[in-house]
Amino acid sequence: MSERNTRKTGSMGERLAVEFLCRNNYTILKTNYRVGRIGEIDIIAHDSEYICFIEVKTRHTHTFGTPSEAVTAAKQKKIRQIASIYLSNTYKTNRCVRFDVIEIILSKPDDKITTINLLKNAF
Repeated sequence: MSERNTRKTGSMGERLAVEFLCRNNYTILKTNYRVGRIGEIDIIAHDSEYICFIEVKTRHTHTFGTPSEAVTAAKQKKIRQIASIYLSNTYKTNRCVRFDVIEIILSKPDDKITTINLLKNAF
């Protein structure tokens, strides 16, 4: 798959994830929160007492494993680092925090959702 198609699939997945979270009573605080060269968090949302830092992984197949398996230890470390910066910058350091992953599987060729799975406390 080309980088452009990968980006398109990723952006579509993030949009679908935001819709899913809104339907499930999450409040979206930020999307694509970037900290310099460190990286970005796909979605930051509020769920009852938690601020959730959510990584979205979207795929068309399980050929290379489940989408959540792509959230490596290195990626988790970056997300934690960015989350710490976000909490410090927004004065929310005393809040309960959760790190979630949303897995989305789309059908080919029509990009319909076949599976959407929210993994709370994924790491």
